[in-house]
Amino acid sequence: MLWMAEAPERRAHPTELWPQVRSILVLGANYAGETDPLAALSARDKASIALYARRKDYHDVLKGRLKELAGFLAARGGGDVKVFIDTAPVLEKTLAAQAGLGWQGKNTMLVSRRHGNWLFLGAIYTTLALPDERPEPDRCGSCRRCLVACPTEAFPRPYVLDARRCISYLTIEHRGVIPQRLRGAIGNRVFGCDDCLAVCPWNKFARAAHDQKLAQRVELEAPDLRHLVRLDETAFRLYFAGTPVKRTGRDRFVRNVLIAVGNSTDPTLLPEVEALLDDPSPLVRGMAVWALGRLADADRFAAERDRRLIAETNGEVRAEWWQPEEE
Repeated sequence: MLWMAEAPERRAHPTELWPQVRSILVLGANYAGETDPLAALSARDKASIALYARRKDYHDVLKGRLKELAGFLAARGGGDVKVFIDTAPVLEKTLAAQAGLGWQGKNTMLVSRRHGNWLFLGAIYTTLALPDERPEPDRCGSCRRCLVACPTEAFPRPYVLDARRCISYLTIEHRGVIPQRLRGAIGNRVFGCDDCLAVCPWNKFARAAHDQKLAQRVELEAPDLRHLVRLDETAFRLYFAGTPVKRTGRDRFVRNVLIAVGNSTDPTLLPEVEALLDDPSPLVRGMAVWALGRLADADRFAAERDRRLIAETNGEVRAEWWQPEEE
């Protein structure tokens, strides 16, 4: 599988730091929902948040459980153990496929016959020698639903994801300005994207998760854009406390919300956009300019540009004022 993205600073793989590793346990936790995860996409005044992020941060919930299991293994078997949940460069999906939890589908995600695409993954590295599991064979067949469903055409071919076009990467991990050519396709997705996961036929076997510690927050199923675009730093932290959304930070999140606002075609949101033209964050100001250009008429946009460009010192924000809309 190939994941193309901005090259991170290389960190040592756990097996380099701990060469005595003899076994790796990979565990999955079901997070399937009871309703259509894509339902909010049809409501332009609402925001769509990825299903996994509508609940308490799974890192916090599952890490404790993995540590408890690891402690049990160490006590019974006498070996050393280490727990990883996105805390090291561990290829959880590849390892999960080798461990028999599922297979990596054409969307590069782990697919399970029991849970579809909806699994949180974690790993326990141990010096204990444990029995091997049989890898799950690829069961995607000729299906291409996930590839066709991608709004930004982020799959150049099956089993290959170009993260530079992936909405999940752009709205969660990407720290800078989102390319203009992709903003329209983002729609109202303000944190992550479930399109290629939700259309998988194997999801028909998934049952809704009932883990109370990972229960969905109802207010995050389809929050109002008008509310989200008004969030300052304090309000953002309070509203998303304990969820994965908080990790991305207020400025990047409001950047995403402004793209959704610009795609809403709702001119009643113009006052909210104009209020952010003076935001301290250049990232927010730049996306406010883009949203203004989508919602305001030419005269109103030109008047704001003439009034604000003189004082604007950030090059990327200035470019938004002058950059024509790309087809």
